[in-house]
Amino acid sequence: VFGRTVTATVAEARQLAWLVDRPNVMIKIPATKAGLPAITEVIGAGISVNVTLIFSLERYREVMDAYVAGLEKAQAAGIDLSGIHSVASFFVSRVDSEIDKRLTLLGTDEALALKGRAALANARLAYEAYEHVFAGARWQALGGARANRQRPLWASTGVKDPAYKDTLYVDELVAPGTVNTMPEATLNAVADHGDIQGDTVTGGYAQARADLAAVERLGIAYDEVVRQLEDEGVAKFEVAWQELLDAVTKSLNSEGVDAE
Repeated sequence: VFGRTVTATVAEARQLAWLVDRPNVMIKIPATKAGLPAITEVIGAGISVNVTLIFSLERYREVMDAYVAGLEKAQAAGIDLSGIHSVASFFVSRVDSEIDKRLTLLGTDEALALKGRAALANARLAYEAYEHVFAGARWQALGGARANRQRPLWASTGVKDPAYKDTLYVDELVAPGTVNTMPEATLNAVADHGDIQGDTVTGGYAQARADLAAVERLGIAYDEVVRQLEDEGVAKFEVAWQELLDAVTKSLNSEGVDAE
Protein backbone atom coordinates (compact mmCIF):
# COMPACT_ATOMS: atom_id res chain seq x y z
CA VAL A 1 0.00 0.00 0.00
CA PHE A 2 1.23 3.48 -0.84
CA GLY A 3 -0.80 5.93 1.23
CA ARG A 4 0.54 9.46 1.11
CA THR A 5 0.64 9.71 4.92
CA VAL A 6 1.22 7.26 7.74
CA THR A 7 -2.45 7.46 8.67
CA ALA A 8 -3.55 6.74 5.09
CA THR A 9 -1.13 3.84 4.73
CA VAL A 10 -2.30 2.24 7.97
CA ALA A 11 -5.94 2.74 6.97
CA GLU A 12 -5.34 1.11 3.56
CA ALA A 13 -3.52 -1.81 5.21
CA ARG A 14 -6.37 -2.39 7.63
CA GLN A 15 -8.93 -2.22 4.81
CA LEU A 16 -7.03 -4.68 2.60
CA ALA A 17 -6.50 -7.11 5.49
CA TRP A 18 -10.21 -6.93 6.28
CA LEU A 19 -11.25 -7.41 2.65
CA VAL A 20 -9.02 -10.42 2.09
CA ASP A 21 -9.77 -11.88 5.52
CA ARG A 22 -7.27 -14.73 5.39
CA PRO A 23 -4.68 -15.62 8.06
CA ASN A 24 -1.89 -15.70 5.48
CA VAL A 25 -2.51 -12.25 4.01
CA MET A 26 0.59 -10.07 3.99
CA ILE A 27 0.24 -6.36 3.23
CA LYS A 28 3.04 -4.82 1.18
CA ILE A 29 4.40 -1.51 2.51
CA PRO A 30 7.44 0.29 1.03
CA ALA A 31 10.50 0.83 3.21
CA THR A 32 10.55 4.60 2.77
CA LYS A 33 11.07 6.95 5.71
CA ALA A 34 7.33 7.58 5.69
CA GLY A 35 6.66 3.85 5.52
CA LEU A 36 8.61 2.93 8.65
CA PRO A 37 6.12 4.19 11.27
CA ALA A 38 3.28 2.70 9.23
CA ILE A 39 5.01 -0.69 9.38
CA THR A 40 5.18 -0.44 13.16
CA GLU A 41 1.50 0.50 13.42
CA VAL A 42 0.29 -2.23 11.07
CA ILE A 43 2.34 -4.93 12.79
CA GLY A 44 1.14 -3.53 16.10
CA ALA A 45 -2.42 -4.14 14.94
CA GLY A 46 -1.62 -7.79 14.36
CA ILE A 47 -1.47 -7.56 10.54
CA SER A 48 1.39 -9.29 8.71
CA VAL A 49 3.57 -7.14 6.44
CA ASN A 50 5.82 -7.58 3.43
CA VAL A 51 8.22 -4.66 3.66
CA THR A 52 9.37 -3.89 0.14
CA LEU A 53 11.87 -1.72 -1.76
CA ILE A 54 14.81 -2.12 0.61
CA PHE A 55 18.12 -1.21 -1.00
CA SER A 56 20.35 0.15 1.76
CA LEU A 57 21.81 -1.47 4.86
CA GLU A 58 20.85 1.53 7.00
CA ARG A 59 17.23 1.36 5.86
CA TYR A 60 17.15 -2.39 6.41
CA ARG A 61 18.19 -1.92 10.03
CA GLU A 62 15.43 0.65 10.40
CA VAL A 63 12.95 -1.83 8.92
CA MET A 64 13.91 -4.52 11.42
CA ASP A 65 13.59 -2.00 14.24
CA ALA A 66 10.14 -0.98 12.97
CA TYR A 67 9.07 -4.63 12.94
CA VAL A 68 10.34 -5.31 16.46
CA ALA A 69 8.65 -2.12 17.72
CA GLY A 70 5.42 -3.27 16.09
CA LEU A 71 5.60 -6.64 17.80
CA GLU A 72 6.14 -4.91 21.13
CA LYS A 73 3.01 -2.82 20.52
CA ALA A 74 1.06 -5.95 19.59
CA GLN A 75 2.29 -7.72 22.70
CA ALA A 76 1.24 -4.80 24.88
CA ALA A 77 -2.21 -4.98 23.28
CA GLY A 78 -2.53 -8.65 24.12
CA ILE A 79 -2.30 -9.89 20.52
CA ASP A 80 -0.93 -13.41 19.91
CA LEU A 81 2.47 -12.80 18.33
CA SER A 82 2.65 -16.26 16.75
CA GLY A 83 0.10 -15.21 14.12
CA ILE A 84 2.07 -12.17 12.93
CA HIS A 85 4.55 -12.67 10.10
CA SER A 86 6.79 -10.42 8.04
CA VAL A 87 9.38 -10.52 5.30
CA ALA A 88 11.85 -7.77 4.44
CA SER A 89 12.29 -7.58 0.67
CA PHE A 90 15.90 -6.65 0.01
CA PHE A 91 16.42 -5.86 -3.68
CA VAL A 92 19.45 -7.39 -5.35
CA SER A 93 19.98 -7.13 -9.12
CA ARG A 94 19.02 -3.46 -9.42
CA VAL A 95 22.05 -2.60 -7.27
CA ASP A 96 24.37 -4.28 -9.76
CA SER A 97 22.55 -2.73 -12.71
CA GLU A 98 23.16 0.79 -11.42
CA ILE A 99 26.66 0.31 -10.04
CA ASP A 100 27.82 -1.75 -13.03
CA LYS A 101 26.68 1.07 -15.33
CA ARG A 102 28.88 3.49 -13.42
CA LEU A 103 31.82 1.08 -13.33
CA THR A 104 31.56 0.62 -17.09
CA LEU A 105 31.68 4.39 -17.59
CA LEU A 106 34.89 4.53 -15.55
CA GLY A 107 36.29 1.79 -17.78
CA THR A 108 39.49 1.04 -15.85
CA ASP A 109 40.64 -2.52 -15.19
CA GLU A 110 40.00 -1.98 -11.48
CA ALA A 111 36.47 -0.74 -12.11
CA LEU A 112 35.56 -3.50 -14.57
CA ALA A 113 36.85 -6.16 -12.15
CA LEU A 114 34.24 -5.04 -9.62
CA LYS A 115 31.25 -5.54 -11.90
CA GLY A 116 28.72 -8.03 -10.59
CA ARG A 117 29.98 -7.91 -7.01
CA ALA A 118 28.19 -5.02 -5.31
CA ALA A 119 24.71 -6.54 -5.19
CA LEU A 120 25.85 -9.78 -3.58
CA ALA A 121 28.03 -7.85 -1.14
CA ASN A 122 25.11 -5.63 -0.18
CA ALA A 123 22.76 -8.58 0.36
CA ARG A 124 25.30 -10.55 2.39
CA LEU A 125 25.88 -7.63 4.72
CA ALA A 126 22.11 -7.31 5.09
CA TYR A 127 22.03 -10.89 6.30
CA GLU A 128 24.80 -10.12 8.77
CA ALA A 129 22.61 -7.31 10.15
CA TYR A 130 19.66 -9.74 10.34
CA GLU A 131 21.73 -12.20 12.38
CA HIS A 132 22.76 -9.44 14.76
CA VAL A 133 19.25 -8.08 15.36
CA PHE A 134 17.56 -11.42 15.83
CA ALA A 135 20.17 -12.66 18.27
CA GLY A 136 19.91 -9.58 20.49
CA ALA A 137 18.41 -9.24 23.96
CA ARG A 138 15.47 -7.15 22.71
CA TRP A 139 14.43 -9.95 20.38
CA GLN A 140 14.83 -12.68 22.98
CA ALA A 141 11.88 -11.37 24.99
CA LEU A 142 9.68 -11.43 21.87
CA GLY A 143 10.96 -14.81 20.72
CA GLY A 144 10.01 -16.19 24.11
CA ALA A 145 6.47 -14.98 23.39
CA ARG A 146 6.40 -17.06 20.18
CA ALA A 147 7.11 -14.13 17.86
CA ASN A 148 8.31 -14.93 14.34
CA ARG A 149 11.52 -13.52 12.95
CA GLN A 150 11.15 -11.15 10.03
CA ARG A 151 12.65 -13.23 7.24
CA PRO A 152 15.03 -11.64 4.71
CA LEU A 153 13.51 -11.94 1.23
CA TRP A 154 15.79 -11.59 -1.78
CA ALA A 155 13.85 -9.62 -4.38
CA SER A 156 14.82 -8.65 -7.93
CA THR A 157 16.84 -11.85 -8.36
CA GLY A 158 16.52 -12.12 -12.12
CA VAL A 159 19.90 -11.49 -13.78
CA LYS A 160 19.84 -8.36 -15.92
CA ASP A 161 23.30 -8.75 -17.51
CA PRO A 162 23.52 -11.73 -19.90
CA ALA A 163 27.23 -11.96 -19.13
CA TYR A 164 26.38 -13.31 -15.68
CA LYS A 165 25.18 -16.80 -14.84
CA ASP A 166 21.38 -16.75 -14.90
CA THR A 167 21.18 -18.30 -11.42
CA LEU A 168 23.76 -15.96 -9.84
CA TYR A 169 21.44 -14.27 -7.35
CA VAL A 170 20.07 -17.61 -6.17
CA ASP A 171 23.18 -19.79 -5.99
CA GLU A 172 25.12 -17.08 -4.17
CA LEU A 173 22.45 -16.05 -1.66
CA VAL A 174 21.65 -19.29 0.15
CA ALA A 175 21.31 -18.87 3.91
CA PRO A 176 19.06 -20.17 6.72
CA GLY A 177 15.68 -18.50 7.09
CA THR A 178 15.73 -16.58 3.80
CA VAL A 179 13.18 -16.41 0.98
CA ASN A 180 14.09 -15.95 -2.68
CA THR A 181 11.34 -14.61 -4.95
CA MET A 182 12.51 -15.64 -8.39
CA PRO A 183 10.86 -14.57 -11.64
CA GLU A 184 9.66 -17.55 -13.68
CA ALA A 185 12.67 -17.64 -16.01
CA THR A 186 15.06 -17.69 -13.06
CA LEU A 187 13.01 -20.34 -11.27
CA ASN A 188 13.17 -22.57 -14.33
CA ALA A 189 16.91 -21.95 -14.69
CA VAL A 190 17.54 -22.91 -11.06
CA ALA A 191 15.46 -26.07 -11.44
CA ASP A 192 17.44 -26.96 -14.56
CA HIS A 193 21.03 -26.09 -13.63
CA GLY A 194 21.15 -24.26 -10.31
CA ASP A 195 24.24 -24.96 -8.22
CA ILE A 196 22.99 -24.98 -4.63
CA GLN A 197 25.87 -25.84 -2.32
CA GLY A 198 24.50 -24.83 1.06
CA ASP A 199 25.19 -21.55 2.85
CA THR A 200 26.87 -19.10 0.45
CA VAL A 201 26.35 -16.00 2.61
CA THR A 202 27.67 -16.09 6.16
CA GLY A 203 31.30 -16.79 5.28
CA GLY A 204 31.52 -13.81 2.94
CA TYR A 205 31.11 -10.76 5.18
CA ALA A 206 34.72 -9.58 5.08
CA GLN A 207 34.88 -9.86 1.29
CA ALA A 208 31.52 -8.10 1.01
CA ARG A 209 32.78 -5.13 3.00
CA ALA A 210 35.94 -5.03 0.89
CA ASP A 211 33.95 -5.06 -2.37
CA LEU A 212 31.69 -2.17 -1.34
CA ALA A 213 34.68 -0.21 -0.04
CA ALA A 214 36.46 -0.71 -3.37
CA VAL A 215 33.45 0.68 -5.23
CA GLU A 216 33.36 3.71 -2.93
CA ARG A 217 37.07 4.36 -3.50
CA LEU A 218 36.37 4.71 -7.22
CA GLY A 219 34.02 7.62 -6.47
CA ILE A 220 30.72 5.74 -6.69
CA ALA A 221 28.75 6.86 -3.65
CA TYR A 222 26.79 4.00 -2.07
CA ASP A 223 24.33 6.31 -0.32
CA GLU A 224 23.54 8.16 -3.54
CA VAL A 225 23.00 4.93 -5.49
CA VAL A 226 20.62 3.34 -2.98
CA ARG A 227 18.67 6.61 -2.60
CA GLN A 228 18.21 6.81 -6.37
CA LEU A 229 17.09 3.18 -6.52
CA GLU A 230 14.54 3.72 -3.75
CA ASP A 231 13.07 6.76 -5.51
CA GLU A 232 12.85 4.89 -8.82
CA GLY A 233 11.37 1.84 -7.11
CA VAL A 234 8.56 3.81 -5.46
CA ALA A 235 7.67 5.41 -8.78
CA LYS A 236 7.59 2.02 -10.55
CA PHE A 237 5.44 0.46 -7.84
CA GLU A 238 2.91 3.29 -7.95
CA VAL A 239 2.57 2.84 -11.71
CA ALA A 240 2.24 -0.95 -11.35
CA TRP A 241 -0.41 -0.61 -8.62
CA GLN A 242 -2.48 1.77 -10.74
CA GLU A 243 -2.19 -0.54 -13.76
CA LEU A 244 -3.41 -3.44 -11.61
CA LEU A 245 -6.41 -1.44 -10.37
CA ASP A 246 -7.24 -0.36 -13.93
CA ALA A 247 -7.02 -3.94 -15.21
CA VAL A 248 -9.26 -5.29 -12.44
CA THR A 249 -11.77 -2.47 -12.96
CA LYS A 250 -11.84 -3.10 -16.71
CA SER A 251 -12.38 -6.81 -16.15
CA LEU A 252 -15.21 -6.22 -13.69
CA ASN A 253 -16.90 -3.71 -16.00
CA SER A 254 -16.67 -6.10 -18.95
CA GLU A 255 -18.53 -8.67 -16.87
CA GLY A 256 -21.20 -6.17 -15.91
CA VAL A 257 -20.06 -5.94 -12.29
CA ASP A 258 -20.15 -2.62 -10.47
CA ALA A 259 -16.50 -1.95 -9.54
CA GLU A 260 -17.56 0.47 -6.85
